[in-house]
Amino acid sequence: MNYPILTTNLSRRFGKSIAVDGVDLAVPEGVIYALVGANGAGKTTLIKLLMGILRPTSGRCEVLGIDSGRLAGAAFHRIGYVSENQEMPEGMTVGGMLAYFRGFYPAWDRDLEAQFVRQFDLPLSRKLKDLSRGMKIKAGFASSLAYRPSLIVLDEPFSGLDPLVRDELIEGLLERAPETTIFLSSHDLAEIESFSSHVGYLDRGRLLFSEEMAVLGNRFREVTVTLASPARLPAGLPATWLRPQSADCVLRFVHNAFDEHVTPREIAARFADARAIDMDPMTLRDIFLAIAKSNRGSTDEKPANENTAEEKVA
Repeated sequence: MNYPILTTNLSRRFGKSIAVDGVDLAVPEGVIYALVGANGAGKTTLIKLLMGILRPTSGRCEVLGIDSGRLAGAAFHRIGYVSENQEMPEGMTVGGMLAYFRGFYPAWDRDLEAQFVRQFDLPLSRKLKDLSRGMKIKAGFASSLAYRPSLIVLDEPFSGLDPLVRDELIEGLLERAPETTIFLSSHDLAEIESFSSHVGYLDRGRLLFSEEMAVLGNRFREVTVTLASPARLPAGLPATWLRPQSADCVLRFVHNAFDEHVTPREIAARFADARAIDMDPMTLRDIFLAIAKSNRGSTDEKPANENTAEEKVA
């Protein structure tokens, strides 16, 4: 299997703060991969390492089989990159910017460019400095996708955009999905849950998991056990039971390795006097919060400017 993005024990420090901490990541070819985490979790730092903007403190990262520190020239003909804080030639018109960029990319597709101009309703004669933020992001998408890159990297591309603009950009991405690999970062689960095929969760610089979206949803359940009489939490609970809590006759926990053929029998055997056992599917938001809260007991050093997972992963 080919991996357009591959990292091994990738780390980046800023002084004493750890922004990216030993990340091992393998993004398969042809997927839509969403890297999710709270603001300050290290997502932008990781993307800058991938793009060669920053150098790692330790470890290694490759993009399209090239060490990220050696990305240059023709390698960028195959990579589309859009960041929420990306600098643009503000003094140029939209049409002038597209014409300028054409000369840098041998595979630039004029028909695809024209399609984006129509689809995004881009005002070719207006200067970028006079456009709204949403329109600037649209222009950035058009200039980064018109040369049909093999890999598209997006850093918080939809942050602060109104729903209509966001939906237009997602539609444009999905049209490119069959011919490219898409890697994007976000702290907004609602915007990625409906179209991403793979997801990774970065928390305090550490990649807590990376897997297919469908697999993730299938292995998590919120379990509620109603007992015949009040009881305390039993000792020796499995490590797969996250955040166990009890109140009167009710025990609740999150099961992170649910198996429809095995898990119900195991829980029933442990609680023989249970009046009811409910195992409910969880939203992506609830899954991420359960994982983040389970890891909050760690005393490991946190990167600077970190917010709580509950605060920004929503």
